[in-house]
Amino acid sequence: MQPESDHPHHRPLLALGLRLAAALVLAGLLACVKLASERGIHLSEIMFWRQLPTIPILLGWFALRRQLGTLKTARMGSHLRRSGFGMVGMTMNFGAATLLPLAVATTLNYSSAIFAVVLSALVLREPTGVWRWSAVALGFTGVVVIAQPWGGELPLLGAAIALGAALMIALISVQLRDLGRTEHPFTIVFYFSLFSVPVLALAMPFVGQAHPLEDWLLLLACGVIGLLGQVLLTAALRYGMVANVIVMDYSGLVWATLFGWLVFSNLPPASFWIGAPLVVGAGLLIAWREHRLGLARRALAEPKEA
Repeated sequence: MQPESDHPHHRPLLALGLRLAAALVLAGLLACVKLASERGIHLSEIMFWRQLPTIPILLGWFALRRQLGTLKTARMGSHLRRSGFGMVGMTMNFGAATLLPLAVATTLNYSSAIFAVVLSALVLREPTGVWRWSAVALGFTGVVVIAQPWGGELPLLGAAIALGAALMIALISVQLRDLGRTEHPFTIVFYFSLFSVPVLALAMPFVGQAHPLEDWLLLLACGVIGLLGQVLLTAALRYGMVANVIVMDYSGLVWATLFGWLVFSNLPPASFWIGAPLVVGAGLLIAWREHRLGLARRALAEPKEA
């Protein structure tokens, strides 16, 4: 397999900036989703309107730039698999945001780095040393402290859904990195919407309803902000390694806490302030270890001077 650093689009600083912007935009998306849910809009309808605007916007973009050929792909099966995982992940991610405080849902999503280590060890049989297993233990300790399964302030269903979303994020990140080797970020985003909208449309006769103007504007915001966030997220994985860019995700915790306070007038429970640093610390430790291992692999791969 081609080394990550030899990726044809490898631009690490650009990738970090894109991922940082994505963290802000996606925190705003979750705030919009939570607000729409509190106004009585069904989750399936929110997801439908989140995905639908992407198709005409990107088609118009490519048409104006006379780049419709960019949508041609020889990897339709990969796009279909990515869309399936993406649908499940989006359902869980949005569902967690409606059931939990935004900062808590965001923090539990950060356990995706922990799941990535576990999946690599158990499924891919990759060697996993003491550093990364220690990070896994630290991160899951933080998750337990936040969720308090013995009976805390948070609904266990919401915590379980958030952890499921984190698992899907880990799987999707690997898929996006692989697709990014050959596909334009907009192409990946386009096919995700193209495949998911017909599935979501099946629920619309049962959950769709008329809305006042402010609700329609909120649904439109979900679509536009979601498209922007997805493009930024996908582009970051096109230009940078997963282990490096994922560090920028933790800035989203600041925005999620701020949106939760300003928009919904709530702050996370006391357990959050103890568990969140453990989860974030575990993710940073994993990212640092992956970076160090990457440097070591590149050093071994470089030809030695005579």
